[in-house]
Amino acid sequence: MFVDRYGIHLGVFTIHFYGLIIMLGVIAAALMSRSRCKKYGQDAERVWDMLTWLLIAGVIGARIWHIITPPPSMVERGITVGYYLTHPLDAIAIWRGGLGIPGAVIGGVLALFIYTRRNRLSFTTWLDIIAPGLILAQAIGRWGNFVNQELYGAPTNLPWAIYIEPFYRLPEYSNVEYYHPLFLYESIWNLLSMFFLIWFGNRNADRLKSGDVFLLYLVCYPVGRFLLEFLRLDSAMIGSINVNQTLMAVIAFVSALLFLYRHRSDKNMSNDDEADETAGSLA
Repeated sequence: MFVDRYGIHLGVFTIHFYGLIIMLGVIAAALMSRSRCKKYGQDAERVWDMLTWLLIAGVIGARIWHIITPPPSMVERGITVGYYLTHPLDAIAIWRGGLGIPGAVIGGVLALFIYTRRNRLSFTTWLDIIAPGLILAQAIGRWGNFVNQELYGAPTNLPWAIYIEPFYRLPEYSNVEYYHPLFLYESIWNLLSMFFLIWFGNRNADRLKSGDVFLLYLVCYPVGRFLLEFLRLDSAMIGSINVNQTLMAVIAFVSALLFLYRHRSDKNMSNDDEADETAGSLA
C-alpha cells in the first residue's frame, strides 16, 4: 500500500481522493438536510432513503453533461461525444474527473421528483430542505478539482495563485506555472451562498412559499458560476457561445423573475397594510 496525491493504492485497487471528497460532500449534504427536516415537518429518515437514488442520478447526470459539453482542449485531442460513444469504459471513468454540476443538479432533481411522487411527498418542500446541503456539497466537491489539477483559471501572479504541473497545463500555456484557483473561488462562493440561503430562509420563514429557497439557490449558484467563467481557460463552447456561462445567465435570470413574480402580491398587501395603518392613525 502507498499513498500519493491522487489516492490510496492497495495493490491493483485505488481509492481516489477525488471520489472520497465527492462522498464527503454528499454526506455533509445529507446531514444538513436531516437537520432541516424538523423545521419543514418531514421525517428525517427519508433523507437516507432517497440519498442513494439522488446520488446515482446526480452522478449519471453529471457525467452525461460532461460528455455532451467537452471543453475545447478535449475536442482538439479527439475526445468528443462520438469518442465516448465508441469508448464506453472511458465514458464511465469518473475517477479521472469530468463531472458537470448542471447535469448533477438536473439528475438529482429528476430523481427527487420521482421519489416524492411515489411517496406522496411535497416535491417543492423537499427542494427547500436539500438546497443548502446541495450547495454545501458543491463547495466541498470542488476540492476534488484541486486534487486532479483541473478547474484552474487564467494565469496570475497573485499571492494565492496555484502551481499547475506541466502535464495538466493547456498547450498554449505550457510555460506558465501559476493560475487562478477557480475551484477555491467557487468553493468560497458556494459556502457564502449556503449561509445566505439558511439566513434568508430563517429570517423570512413566515413569508416564503414552498420552493422559494431552491429558487434562490438557482440564483446564487448560477451568478457565481457566470462570473467565474470569465476567468476559465477551457470552457465548453458551441461556436462562439460559452455553453455553461450562457446557461447560468438564463437560469439565474428566470429564477429571479419567478421568485419576484411569486411574491408580487406580498408587496401590494404590504402597501395596503401600511395604508390601512395610516388611515387608522388619521382617524
